[in-house]
Amino acid sequence: MTVFKSEFLKTLSDRGFIHQISNPQGLDDLYRSETVTAYIGFDCTAKSLHVGSLVQIMMLHWMQQTGHRPIALMGSGTTRIGDPSFRDDARPLLDDAQIEENKNGIRKVFDRFLTFGDGPKDALMLDNADWLMGLHYVDFLREVGRHFSVNQMIQRDAVRMRLEREQHLSFLEFNYMLLQGYDFVELFRRTGCRVQMGGSDQWGNILSGVDLGRRMEEVELFALTTPLLTTASGAKMGKTASGAVWLNPDMLSAYDYWQFWRNTEDGDVERFLKLFTTLPLDEIARLAALGGAEINEAKKVLATEATAMAHGREAAEAAGETARRAFEEGALAGGLPTVEIPRADLAEGIGLLAAFVTAGLCASNGEVRRQVKGGGTRVNDQPEGDEKRVLGEGDLLEDGVIKLSLGKKRHVLLKAV
Repeated sequence: MTVFKSEFLKTLSDRGFIHQISNPQGLDDLYRSETVTAYIGFDCTAKSLHVGSLVQIMMLHWMQQTGHRPIALMGSGTTRIGDPSFRDDARPLLDDAQIEENKNGIRKVFDRFLTFGDGPKDALMLDNADWLMGLHYVDFLREVGRHFSVNQMIQRDAVRMRLEREQHLSFLEFNYMLLQGYDFVELFRRTGCRVQMGGSDQWGNILSGVDLGRRMEEVELFALTTPLLTTASGAKMGKTASGAVWLNPDMLSAYDYWQFWRNTEDGDVERFLKLFTTLPLDEIARLAALGGAEINEAKKVLATEATAMAHGREAAEAAGETARRAFEEGALAGGLPTVEIPRADLAEGIGLLAAFVTAGLCASNGEVRRQVKGGGTRVNDQPEGDEKRVLGEGDLLEDGVIKLSLGKKRHVLLKAV
């Protein structure tokens, strides 16, 4: 195992970010000798990133904190192709308006993690459409395509797995590797960028860019990837039963975001504190050493610190206070997530199953039934074991809301309007 001397790589190593590096010693020397520019690309496939992208964002954050220049590359050009990496089928093709809307949504999250500007260490936000959309196809094939070996491309894990399974891989998707490799070369030309970082699923694509830089510019570029992140129970990071854990507050409230981290499995607390907060390592070690019920205090610290990174300190502390009141005092906290429903619908009556689905506490009527049978549903803090129960105006509390609870930790207010 390489012992890093540069502050950036030592930080990443100590906190568990590093999976593979193309030339560990060379990259460590580079970070020790100059201000390094590195980038991570984010395709515009949704209106927000989710916590599955947070490891990458935190790497950019630590880049800047240790005196280097990060680039957040918006991939509105490559989104038009679709990354085939480790997918069983092609991504749906989005039109230009959808891609632009998604890009504008994604951009918002980075202001919480990075400082942008014109200084030598200020972060940059670029868009690969600026150079990809103006390429002439034949010229691109002559300048770039001739450096790619199809023999090597089909051996990349992402491509090889699709071929071995006899799953369709379009020529359009096959070109993604060329475009991502060209992005790396173009960023080197424009900004002096020497490093591309990403998840372990991007290793093959990033190496293609490293090789292209050597062939076209006679420069050594570097690849750095993070481990595939799963929870202690093996679940994919960023997904829950009720959907993705979005980073944008207009798609997931600070309270729900706080709750996601509060519900972390015991075996993940130390690892997540290292990856998703900036707490000192000695403080993390102290929190990780808490045993029994005290581990819940560490989870609350994780929830507050992670939420402060994405939503701001004030919103994080408000979410924590709302949770304390809701769970520890049984109060009807005004900060709970609220879903509005027409009062006329409530006058006619809303079935319990439909109410829990509408509130987003369950994904389907079947899931609600299972929760009812298991004793996991409550209405206005009272256990509800009748799946045929109909909620009406008589269930409204004095604030004009009905409080629905799933288990002990998830609560939503239905508000009649």
